[in-house]
Amino acid sequence: PPRAYAATRPPRGPPLSLTYPVAVSWSASQTYAATPIWTLMISFVRFALLVFVGICLALAGVDASDAAERATGLVNGGRSLRADATTGVLASASGSTLFSSMQSLLHTAPMPSPGLAQTWDSLDDVEPFALVKQEVDIVSERLRQSVLTSIPALSTAAQYFFQRGIEGKRLRPTLVMLMASALSSSAPSEDLTSVDLRPASEYAPELRRRQQRLAEIAELIHVASLLHDDVIDDAATRRGLPSLNTVMGNKTAILAGDFLLARASVTLAALHNAPVVVVMSQVLECLVSGEIMQMTATDDQKLDMEFYLEKTYCKTASLMANSARSVAILSGSSHEVCDAAWGFGRHLGIAFQVVDDSLDLISNSFILIKPALSDVVDDILDLTSNSFILGKPALSDLRSGIATAPVLFAAEEFPELRPLILRRFKNDGDVARAVSLVEKSNSYERAKELANHHCEAAKELIRGLPPPATEHAAQCRAALIKIVDKVLTRKK
Repeated sequence: PPRAYAATRPPRGPPLSLTYPVAVSWSASQTYAATPIWTLMISFVRFALLVFVGICLALAGVDASDAAERATGLVNGGRSLRADATTGVLASASGSTLFSSMQSLLHTAPMPSPGLAQTWDSLDDVEPFALVKQEVDIVSERLRQSVLTSIPALSTAAQYFFQRGIEGKRLRPTLVMLMASALSSSAPSEDLTSVDLRPASEYAPELRRRQQRLAEIAELIHVASLLHDDVIDDAATRRGLPSLNTVMGNKTAILAGDFLLARASVTLAALHNAPVVVVMSQVLECLVSGEIMQMTATDDQKLDMEFYLEKTYCKTASLMANSARSVAILSGSSHEVCDAAWGFGRHLGIAFQVVDDSLDLISNSFILIKPALSDVVDDILDLTSNSFILGKPALSDLRSGIATAPVLFAAEEFPELRPLILRRFKNDGDVARAVSLVEKSNSYERAKELANHHCEAAKELIRGLPPPATEHAAQCRAALIKIVDKVLTRKK
């Protein structure tokens, strides 16, 4: 593991229950009155949607705790998985021929047993996004149709980031469809690669259609979270365009995000799969938890790398992890494979965010202080990046008072950074000073090392899956590994 840690226990992964434990400590100066009203509104709506999911389960006659147990693999023919209350590391109560729990500072998912890794060297030239592009295009078209409404203002707002040409990378639908194919016994047939015009509320008997709808759900949740985050952060741009809150106001942006989450809930309920409903509902829970963690962090937590990783799981990695687990559940995979799919998404999501945090800092640091950067930084970060390339304003985290991985690493070398972090970079010159100290440190190299470790863990989990049933499944596994590499080396 990277040398970056002084922590004595690994960061907690997601819970194996419906409740994510968040320790909230309020100081005398921390009150709800001081909390941005938009943040409270967004958190309340996400919580309300969780209640809606619970009602759906109740109406379906499903015991929520039983569904959660089945969804997370607590019971499997006498084999149980438990989450250590202190570390959150999954431990196997009885041995598995394929997977064993490997505890380390950064591994919190069951890892493949040594010697079982597979490689697909002959497929190194596979283009991951091209493999499932046709299906992802189908998902995008269904998304454009699903957010239509008779209310013009709401329809315009909901469609804002689903318009052709500005959909973004569509990484999450691509990951869902690649994982679906990686675990499939056959390639999708031609009749399932055309646009499905059935309404979101209608059950799809075809497995592949349900997997496509899961990809829709993942993207709906992702875009809704972007709309809400832009309000919370008072962002002016997103994906090279004026943010929705800038164009139509905060209230409309919040309601558009709420509308997308509601549509995602309808599609989720129509899957008629209680374990998947429970797993995906945890994403909404984690989004709320992550935002509250960020709002209410104590001074110690603001400086704690472990706390940062917990928050990163909640705000970014939980969607990738639980989407991957859900598509594995839909595929009828074993609990071990479902755990591996979740672990892959978790590690990939954390690596993605660590790189994103580095990009956020470096993209405008050249303008602020004109540093001379090392080659290793230049390998993964683009000095000419701007808000159009990054999809959001550069230095947005610092300007929002958030200390990310590179800043926390730099604070270990330069203690004078700590007061800036504790006051959330509020004073004049704090942002420029923080960037200057980050550039003087080796924090980018350490952030790259951290991201690389999570990338290697993600690839190891894919290589440890049971042998692929078809050549197409092998191609999709190679594509998942290629995406991991792209996440590490991306410049936008």
